[in-house]
Amino acid sequence: MIRLTDRLQILADQIEKNETMADIGTDHGFLPIYLWENGISPNVIMADVSAGSLDKARCNAAALYPDMTFDLRLGDGIQVLEKGEVDAVVLAGMGGILMTEILSKDLDKSKSFGKLVFQPRSGQGRLRWWLVNNGFFIIRENLVREGKYICEIITAVPEAGSLGNHSPISRAMEGCGPEAIEYEVPPWISSAGELAEAFIKNKRSIERNILKGLKKSISIDEEKVLFTENRILYLESLLGGV
Repeated sequence: MIRLTDRLQILADQIEKNETMADIGTDHGFLPIYLWENGISPNVIMADVSAGSLDKARCNAAALYPDMTFDLRLGDGIQVLEKGEVDAVVLAGMGGILMTEILSKDLDKSKSFGKLVFQPRSGQGRLRWWLVNNGFFIIRENLVREGKYICEIITAVPEAGSLGNHSPISRAMEGCGPEAIEYEVPPWISSAGELAEAFIKNKRSIERNILKGLKKSISIDEEKVLFTENRILYLESLLGGV
């Protein structure tokens, strides 16, 4: 039996009983193997653009279940899937910008799956911006600690699959670009669990350090100072809701 890390366990928890799933960028394949062996997902697909990574998944699956033939696919992103082939698609451990590029290659196909679960290593704000501006609803966010980092896990559904239980985009976010702090640290992150306060404070600490650097500059850029001060004020407003 596979025992998952806390990060992978939170990802697994986003998949409901009897949902089929595909793990894009599966690497070692632990997540789909876990979902299958625990009777959560009756059908799992392990996909990776790297033959070496897919071989790791194949070896792990064969070592645990030598008599079971798992569905392993070599290819780029969701191109290895048919429209609506699975209920849930997981993209974890890659950059948020890469995730948007994968989904943008075939938006109709991306919207054909009931649920998309993301764990971006970077570009989280750009990913959120892309989702809410391309017909997806963010229904849930989770935070999980991995070493010294707090990882963000974003679960989204296409508009057609939404039951109205999604995080509303506040008026403050309307018209904001992908680099806006409101997408980097969205208003609803305050309700993302016990790590929310530490997560927001860490972001505030980063902005405060940026502000210190700006004010120490020989030629102070007042526009950047004001921009950073407003980002700090926004983060402090979120701490009031934690």
